[in-house]
Amino acid sequence: MAILAWVSLLLLCISPVCGQETDFPEFTSETPINNVVQDPRTARVYVGAINAVYQLDGSLAKEQKLETGPKKDLRSCTPPIHNNCPDPKDTNNTNKLLLVNPFNNSLIICGSLYRGICSLVNLSNINQLIYYSDSKGERTYVASIDDSVSVVGIMSHLSTQDSNFTVFVVGKGYGSLDSSKLISTRILQNYREWVIFEGIIDASAVQAIPFVPKYLHDFRYTFKDQGFIYFLFSRTMGGTDNKNFTFISRLCEQDDHYYSYTELQLNCGPANHFNKVQAAYVASPGKELARSMTESGLYGSVLSWDRVLFVVASPDDEDHTESALCLYPLKRINQRIEDIISACYSDSGKIDGKPAVDIPYSSKTDDLCNKREKNFAARYRCGADFLPSPLASKPEFALKAEAMYTRKGLLTAVAIAVEHDHTIVFLGNSAGEVFKLHLFSHPEVYSKGPGDTTGDAVNKNLFFDSGMTHLYVTTKKKIIKIPVQSCGLKTDCQSCVGLKDPYCGWCVLEGRCTRRSDCRRAEEKNGWLWSPKQQCVKIVSFHPPNLSCKKTQQVDIHIPSLPSIGSADQLQCSFGTFQSSAIMRDSMVTCSLPEPYAIPPTPAQQDFVAVPMKIFVNKTVEVASSEYKFYNCAAAIHRSPNTPCTSCVSSGWGCQWNTRDHTCSDMSEQDTGPNIIRHRQAANCPRFENPDPVLIPVGHKTQISFEGVELNPYQNHEFVIGTELMDHNEEDIRIESGPFYSFSGYEFSYDKAHETTIFFYVKDKYSGKKIDSLLNVTLYNCSLGREDCSLCRNAEPKYNCVWCAGKRACVYEKLCSTDDSQPCPNPKITEIEPSYGPIEGGIAVTIKGSNLGIHKEDIKSITVAGVPCTHLGKHYSVSTSVVCEIGPVDPHGQLSGAVEVLVEGEKRGTSSVHFTYRDPKPTRVLPPRGPKAGGTVITIMGENLHTASKEDLTISVGNVPCIVETFGTNITCKTGEYRGDKVPSALLPVTVKYGKHTIKEVPWAFQFLQNPVVIDHQPRKSFVCGGRRIVVTGVGFSLIQKAFIKVNTSVDEWSQVSTPMEFQQPADSKNDTTLVFLSPRVNKTHDTQSFCTFLHLDNVVEELKPFDYHPDPTFEHFSNKMIAANSTIKVTGRGFSKAMTTDEAKAFVGDVPCLVNTLEDDKLYLEPPSEYKVRMRNAGTSEPLKLKIKFGSGEWEVGSVVYESKYEVPLAIIIPAVIIPMLLIIATSAYCYRRKSQQAEREYEKVKHQLENLEESVRDRCKKEFTDLMIEMEDHTNDISEGRMPFLDYKTYTDRVFFLPSKDGANDVMITGKLDIPEARKATVAQALNQFSNLLNSKTFLINFIRTLEARPDFNARAKVYFASLLTVALHGKLEYYTDIMRTLLLGLMDDYVDSKNPKLMLRRSETVVERMLCNWMSICLYQFLKDSAGEPLYKLFKAIKHQIEKGPVDAMVKKAKYTLNDTGLLGDDVEYSVLSLQVLVQGEGPDITLVKVLNCDTITQVKEKVIEQVYRNMPYSQRPKVDSVTLEWRPGSTGQILSDLDVTSVKEGRWRRMNTLAHYNVRDNATLVLSRVLHTQQSFDQSQDNHEERNALLDDDKVFHLVRPMDELDEIKSKRGSIKDKSMTKAITEICLTRLLSVKGTLQQFVDNFFRSVLCSGAVVPPAVKYFFDFLDEQALKHDNVDEETIHIWKTNSLPLRFWVNILKNPHFIFDVHTTEVMDASLSVIAQTFMDACTKTEHKLSRDSPSNKLLYAKEISTYKKMVDDYYKGIRQMVPVSDQDMNTHLAEISRAHTDKLNTQVALHQLYQYASKYYDGIIMSLDEDPAAQSKQLTLRLQQIAAALENKVTDL
Repeated sequence: MAILAWVSLLLLCISPVCGQETDFPEFTSETPINNVVQDPRTARVYVGAINAVYQLDGSLAKEQKLETGPKKDLRSCTPPIHNNCPDPKDTNNTNKLLLVNPFNNSLIICGSLYRGICSLVNLSNINQLIYYSDSKGERTYVASIDDSVSVVGIMSHLSTQDSNFTVFVVGKGYGSLDSSKLISTRILQNYREWVIFEGIIDASAVQAIPFVPKYLHDFRYTFKDQGFIYFLFSRTMGGTDNKNFTFISRLCEQDDHYYSYTELQLNCGPANHFNKVQAAYVASPGKELARSMTESGLYGSVLSWDRVLFVVASPDDEDHTESALCLYPLKRINQRIEDIISACYSDSGKIDGKPAVDIPYSSKTDDLCNKREKNFAARYRCGADFLPSPLASKPEFALKAEAMYTRKGLLTAVAIAVEHDHTIVFLGNSAGEVFKLHLFSHPEVYSKGPGDTTGDAVNKNLFFDSGMTHLYVTTKKKIIKIPVQSCGLKTDCQSCVGLKDPYCGWCVLEGRCTRRSDCRRAEEKNGWLWSPKQQCVKIVSFHPPNLSCKKTQQVDIHIPSLPSIGSADQLQCSFGTFQSSAIMRDSMVTCSLPEPYAIPPTPAQQDFVAVPMKIFVNKTVEVASSEYKFYNCAAAIHRSPNTPCTSCVSSGWGCQWNTRDHTCSDMSEQDTGPNIIRHRQAANCPRFENPDPVLIPVGHKTQISFEGVELNPYQNHEFVIGTELMDHNEEDIRIESGPFYSFSGYEFSYDKAHETTIFFYVKDKYSGKKIDSLLNVTLYNCSLGREDCSLCRNAEPKYNCVWCAGKRACVYEKLCSTDDSQPCPNPKITEIEPSYGPIEGGIAVTIKGSNLGIHKEDIKSITVAGVPCTHLGKHYSVSTSVVCEIGPVDPHGQLSGAVEVLVEGEKRGTSSVHFTYRDPKPTRVLPPRGPKAGGTVITIMGENLHTASKEDLTISVGNVPCIVETFGTNITCKTGEYRGDKVPSALLPVTVKYGKHTIKEVPWAFQFLQNPVVIDHQPRKSFVCGGRRIVVTGVGFSLIQKAFIKVNTSVDEWSQVSTPMEFQQPADSKNDTTLVFLSPRVNKTHDTQSFCTFLHLDNVVEELKPFDYHPDPTFEHFSNKMIAANSTIKVTGRGFSKAMTTDEAKAFVGDVPCLVNTLEDDKLYLEPPSEYKVRMRNAGTSEPLKLKIKFGSGEWEVGSVVYESKYEVPLAIIIPAVIIPMLLIIATSAYCYRRKSQQAEREYEKVKHQLENLEESVRDRCKKEFTDLMIEMEDHTNDISEGRMPFLDYKTYTDRVFFLPSKDGANDVMITGKLDIPEARKATVAQALNQFSNLLNSKTFLINFIRTLEARPDFNARAKVYFASLLTVALHGKLEYYTDIMRTLLLGLMDDYVDSKNPKLMLRRSETVVERMLCNWMSICLYQFLKDSAGEPLYKLFKAIKHQIEKGPVDAMVKKAKYTLNDTGLLGDDVEYSVLSLQVLVQGEGPDITLVKVLNCDTITQVKEKVIEQVYRNMPYSQRPKVDSVTLEWRPGSTGQILSDLDVTSVKEGRWRRMNTLAHYNVRDNATLVLSRVLHTQQSFDQSQDNHEERNALLDDDKVFHLVRPMDELDEIKSKRGSIKDKSMTKAITEICLTRLLSVKGTLQQFVDNFFRSVLCSGAVVPPAVKYFFDFLDEQALKHDNVDEETIHIWKTNSLPLRFWVNILKNPHFIFDVHTTEVMDASLSVIAQTFMDACTKTEHKLSRDSPSNKLLYAKEISTYKKMVDDYYKGIRQMVPVSDQDMNTHLAEISRAHTDKLNTQVALHQLYQYASKYYDGIIMSLDEDPAAQSKQLTLRLQQIAAALENKVTDL
């Protein structure tokens, strides 16, 4: 693309030169091109693109096309797809590797489909498949499925003991689902157990999983040299910084274990500024470059045949858009690599005592480098097994190179050629351009191709044809074959050498611009002139140098650079149309000049004619050219007509003047006599000179005398004189005595200037021929510039000017009839500046007028308003202006008066205008603040500010100068930069100083604040047409007064201008945080021109980086396109999406806008407006309508459209038919609406009154309850602040989250950790479980294991949950691997739900193993967040709910409470109760008494719980005594009574028995109770047994209740007989009780809000797992078309709030060591449900029938929903968490906690599932090629044999 315009230009230029049409071939692919290679033997080119491979001939004509995609695939699936993938999708196939294998005429093609499997096709016909197999498993996965992963490869050989193999070696970056091999050697034949494409070297050193994703290799180039294979790539250093660095690695070609693999860091530019390699090329440097490199001393000794690595690199930083070319001789690379290896072998990894060796692919670095003998490295050139891990250089020992050439923009490709010992570099860039660089000591770009308007980058596969005559250039979809030079386009030597192209030179004797090899006589001296030397064959001199046009002779031409002319060559000269043969002797060419008649005529106003002169060889080849001048003496006099003789003899041609003939002729020795004046004898010319006087006044006729010299030839002749100023009005000349003459003169009239020069000519009176005249005088006018008497008298005396009172003008003295000795008139004052001055004086006043003296000393005194004013003489202007400095005035005296000036001669002038003294009073300054950088224009307001002049004014803000801008009623000035340390500054005074003495101040008037800060700008690019809306965000913009955006252009070698241009655009709108601009239109003069965009905010200047300008898009024109209703208009072109979006683009049909539906880079889809709209706007015309596209300020007319004609109903019918029924409907609706609204208003007022009363009562109740709760919660807050929150340890937390909900609960084997294994088998089982653990760490096995289990119908949901929890514990030591498995399974689950068209249901329930795995993963990752952040508000909420519930009655049997949030758990009956304070004494624990608050309606068990809670409040619940293990004894007197829930004293009501309460026992306030532990002796056991039997006896026939007795059968019968009124009353009482829900809700509101904020605030610390997983969901959603924002929201809700937070909220005992009850669970469930509702997008419509818990939080739910939305948005805007960072975090969790978990038990339990479904798992593994290659079936069978102690079929 980029070269297309270039090629077209070459075509146009070459065709007429060569006489035949020359074609530069090209090929366009339908899809983007990935790789290009050429078979050098056949010149065929193979193009690997997305979904296709093309076979082209050397001229890029298509021979074959091989379709490679799209095909059914799924990235998570393992090939063969038809067996292993349930629902594959059409997937594009990106070509990753293309290699020509010349050894068996095959082409290796590797794509991104099917895990990067390759195929072999025939080089002659790529549609002929040689080999392909997708069933060989993971060992044949070569390339990458990830489009961003780079792959390079090279053909090689590998020899073993018995065979020699053709192989290809591959370097590949890291893809998450790829083969883990960084470097692999792939065989191309089946051999023994090896299959084609299998990696036959199993070297873990360069394929280790932890390191490949850590370093993020990006391979760019590979090559071979002298038995080594080299890979060039960039990678990170593996730390937190993801900055890339360039490395080259070397591998011995015959190293079958990769022992020799060594990496060397390459630094490019100062401080390694260009740290990321983009492309490279290996070539010999050529003699000149090798010499230059050697002389520089930076590269060592470099020979012309040495190999050099040419690298183009750029900074790994989007802010820097520049690139560099760096050179690395392979000798130096090899030497440095060998130094590194030798240092490791012999010097413990040190060079010069400093560590030089890095071990990047091993976690063990200490013991790999040992001290051995010195020549160890030489002996083991390809390494050995004593060094199993690859080496690398440390950064300090990187190989450094200076940037040989730098350029703005991103260079993407490089190729090297050597021509005539000179090096030419071809550089491709990201804009699609190719530059030619002559590389020598001073590199120079001498040519470039025009840029592609779409900006498609040049592919790094830049290569030559086999003859190095053409270059193949590939861009996005096009490959072009262009010649490396265009010498033949130039037809003359100057344009040829102007190319500066090292390929080109001027072939002198053939007259062509050619390569040296194309010039037959190039080896002769000066036979071929090299273009960069800028030298052509040049004529140095002629002899004679010129000739009269009336003569002819031979001329000798000196041409030192002319090559030797052979005897067979003919040499010719041409002068214009005249030609003659020539002879060459040495460097001198002799030829004949043309005859006079053949010489062209002399041009007018010239005295010579220059005739083009050329020298030809063999009649047609021009070798040199110049001009030869033929002079004409007769024309010489035209140079100065007033002095013909002097002009003739002074010319450079050798002319003579004949006074007799009055002619100028060629010099001739034959002409003699006094009438001949020879050349250079101007002194002998007859002439008139020395006029007197030389000053002539205007208006007065003055006689002029002058002298005649050498006038003998004109004795007795009469002369006349004249001048052009007097229109040739000639006067006679009088002869005076001697040689003197005179004439009466002229009365001149001239008023254009004070002076001018007059030139007189003299003629012979009768012949009219001019005699030389040197008579020049000065004409002057006294009046001009001397308007008054003083100015006139100030004139120089030589002019004799006087002031003529009668004429009131300055005239020549003889023109005035009055007496000129009268004195000048009095001074006249016409103007005073300024008119006002400060009372203190001290300012300069300028007095203007006339007759103000001639000298400054003439000014005797000045008074202003009666006050003396000091004259400032240095500012005096004669007669017209006087400047003085005024003095102070008495403020109580006269303040206004005239100005008076006294001049020499007691002449006095008084002004008619008055000067006024006044006191300026500045009072106010606006604005009151501005940025510290200054630039704020402040306005000072007040009284009398317009005093003095602008020049007298000095303003400062504090100590900061403020430059005055305007001066009038108000004063404005611009602040400078504030340099103080304190920002914001104090309120500073604004000081205004008038002149020297008057200082006025506005105190505390202005404050400097922080400069505005620019945070971001969007979008970041624009078309050059400008007009795109740019939004700049930041803070502090409200301080800014003037905001504009400025674009500066670059100036480089392609610029048409020498100074940079600027383009400006003011802000469109602004507020404190946002500025809106329209991008300026810029003038892009050339394609490589770069732009810098700056934001100017008053004095603050910020560069907007990045901000790029793209060339305007191009549109394909169409005409009269027919469109129908509801149709779509398709507009095609290029470059649409480079700087435009669908929302910004505009389109118009005629003048009517149409909707832009879709905008792609080359397509635009528009929805046209209705034909009716268009016709109405365009006056009903049916003519074709213009279709216009508008991008910003750019507007393009792309074609015309025509609407399909159709039947149209007349408008007269449409309007009545629509309007009349519409009016009837509106009238009816209005009447009905009015009636209904009146009725509704009455109802509303009634309900409103009721609600107000209810709200008032609830408010009062809430206020009281909340106050009580706050007092109570103070104790809990103190406990929390003292660190006494009872958090569970990690193991207990995970046990409860994972296994407490299981069927065995707390007795689950995973919680107890007890396995029933015989002692004798424990060692065997432990070993087998370790093997099983290793097996689980095989991804292939684990995926098969899980999918096999899930496919079984008896593997129910409970089993899946339990299995997932076991798996979590078993893999806890490798959480990174666990996460990888989870991601893989989630991708499959996601595809299933998306394909089933129900994506919103995903993750809603734990129906699969992966959903429970996700729940467990979240629980693990958020444990620390719970402890650090969310735990405290959750614990406070828990304690607040507990307190609220326990302060009112709680029915121990029906589990209902008076105070709750759950309407179903509300105790409806009004129970009477009172609060008691008990004094509790703990037996055996000292005399301390604990005060406990209880209710008299509490059961004894409830009292025990409250007592234990208070007594042991500093102990976690699990360490407290249990209720059943203590007794409570009441001691009202000397005897004590054991209290119990049921005993013989319990009250009986019918068949119901009431549980005992404190009221039953009549326990009073402040009673003393003793708490004692039950002793587990035989006696106590027997006693408790008796009590138990007594209790059972009491309950044999009775039912028990606590507070509310449920209705029994008899009660129900009575109830049925009750009246309807009673029933409605009962319902009403129940509903009234619901107001208690509001009371409790209001009391707890702050605690609920605090908890929600702690969980849903993205401004605080967000756990990395949440950001990581949410980004994963966002990333996956983009890959599916039917996943919208609502679906993503649901996924996030299901994965975090629903799956984790709701679980923790409902079960606080999962994280805290606390006890929960059913009553508490009911209230927690309401809050959890509210949390769930807040996370949904669905709007719940509430009604009277809605559940109470929904109505309870109806008001807050919208706020919570916004919190959730903001939380999700905030997370999306956070800095991404990389895989590396997440893995580090997970590894830390694994390290900290794994050893505490029951991992072995989990493995044992997992194996039970493997045993149960053994046959299915074995069958699944047998069908999986990857599992077969890893022998997973065998390993499982061995484990089964060990664990089950049985013999398998092994």
